[in-house]
Amino acid sequence: MDYSLNIGDTLPAFKVKDNGDTLTDDDLIGSPVVIYFYPKDDTPGCTKEACDFRDNIKRLNEVDAIVIGISPDNAASHEKFKQKYNLNFNLISDENYELSKKFAVPKGLLGIERSTFVVDREGIIRWIERPVKVPGHIDRVINALKELP
Repeated sequence: MDYSLNIGDTLPAFKVKDNGDTLTDDDLIGSPVVIYFYPKDDTPGCTKEACDFRDNIKRLNEVDAIVIGISPDNAASHEKFKQKYNLNFNLISDENYELSKKFAVPKGLLGIERSTFVVDREGIIRWIERPVKVPGHIDRVINALKELP
């Protein structure tokens, strides 16, 4: 598949609300970032993926990585999902698919291709997995983070 966002590209410009605060692409400069898109809160594959990030947050912190999960679910759904599984990273609501479109991850009319982007401290995309295969995903993400310049 031909994607409009690829390794070596700059993080797309964005501005979203995160728990009432504004988060922009500029806020992410200076730290490695894992941005992962997933289809729906509290479904088997999405829960496994989120819990893998939760369970490996210490390994992610060792490389100073910020983790952000994004799905089209609303903020209330995200909060319930975070509380139910004790998730220790931010989930962003993308109800209008604005971020999904910037990252070229929409699938069909109302879907998201499970995708992960590793972005370096300068805001350059250095690693992409799409579609994500959940088994072993967290190890591939951490290896990509360890290889950042």
